[in-house]
Amino acid sequence: FSVPQGSLTALVGESGSGKSTLAKLLVHFYDVSDGRITLGGQDLRDITLASLNDHISFVAQEQFLFNTTLLENIRLGKPGATDAEVLAAAERAQCGEFLRRLEKGIHTMAGDGGKQLSGGERQRIALARAILKDAPIVVLDEATAFLDPENEEKMNAAIAEVIRGKTVIVIAHRLQSIVGADQIVVLEQGQVAGIGRHEELRKTCPAYETLWQAAEGSAAWHVSAGKGGEKA
Repeated sequence: FSVPQGSLTALVGESGSGKSTLAKLLVHFYDVSDGRITLGGQDLRDITLASLNDHISFVAQEQFLFNTTLLENIRLGKPGATDAEVLAAAERAQCGEFLRRLEKGIHTMAGDGGKQLSGGERQRIALARAILKDAPIVVLDEATAFLDPENEEKMNAAIAEVIRGKTVIVIAHRLQSIVGADQIVVLEQGQVAGIGRHEELRKTCPAYETLWQAAEGSAAWHVSAGKGGEKA
């Protein structure tokens, strides 16, 4: 499949369908064993790692933070950035609220693997890194993995800053979040089962309709408590 410049492409499918593997292939974490992936018509295998790194930001599901300050963790996106540029990226990524709670703010040590922060906070630090990097292509692998109702608005605002004006490829289990994508690529057991927009795929791709019905069903689940704490 092709990803037009400036578009938003969503990769969807059941667990094990190949979404995260494809995302890692797109950023050349390893080579394809057959076929090829091209960027602007050039095979990824012929592009230097430095050049590819300049063109693509990859925000993975699990974000690793180094045991240095949060400021330096964000600055990894653009090593020559000034402190002011790093702080601006942190604000755009909605990090300001939790940074202000920390005694040393952005100069706080992240701890081993970022253990000083919650999953959602680590994710926003990673998004700040991507904002600072400002690469033309953004790959988001389960960027909302640590989303909770309290932080949903902030995370969505941070993601909006990351993808503004970019070519975006996003993996998401929450299909409701990608119904407006320019194109949706449905993966099934490592193969493309369908490509199109949401309404089109609901009519033409059984695999997508199955995913959508499951998503609609899970969105309707709720637990309520009756008298005496009984679940109803």
